[in-house]
Amino acid sequence: MKRQFYFIFLALTLGIPALAVADVDALMEGCNGCHGDNGVSQSSDVPTIAGIPEFVHVDALYIYQDEARPCAESKYRHGDTSRPATTMCAVAADLSEDDIDALAAAYSALPFVKATQEFDAAKAAAGKALHESSCDRCHSEAGTNPEDEASMLGGQQMGYLRNTFAVYMDGSREQPGKMKEKLDALSADDLESLVHFYGSIQ
Repeated sequence: MKRQFYFIFLALTLGIPALAVADVDALMEGCNGCHGDNGVSQSSDVPTIAGIPEFVHVDALYIYQDEARPCAESKYRHGDTSRPATTMCAVAADLSEDDIDALAAAYSALPFVKATQEFDAAKAAAGKALHESSCDRCHSEAGTNPEDEASMLGGQQMGYLRNTFAVYMDGSREQPGKMKEKLDALSADDLESLVHFYGSIQ
């Protein structure tokens, strides 16, 4: 009930028609089947989407609609886990522009919850130095500042970060030119150190 009142308030604030409130709730239930309750992931290979900046969320969903980003098949982890496995491209294909805007607004309004996960302290220390020299300009505050509109890195699931670096490096996921230049200069060990650094932000 509290969540329903929250979305009514959000809809009135953003000018979303009241009819859309129930639709957003239903859409989020679908998203939460993989991403966890209120978008907070409990799975290493699935990102937390609560607290992701609205622009980043909208942009990602449109990219998935265009199938311009790898779309690995994933089983549902929560709710009705008997549902057939799906992909983000398939999920995004069914969303309207209004759906995307409403989902992005709803999730961006929720707090980003840092994952509690094991990490290697030595690798995290090396990763911190790499972050400060190569990444902090666009991903400030250890990658936790939503005002950067560059997603959330600090406290994100380490398995997801590891997979994301891999698809950037093999070219199957496009990346901004400045970021490509930075990543191309890093070794596999450097990238793993960054994963441990971001995982250490708890």
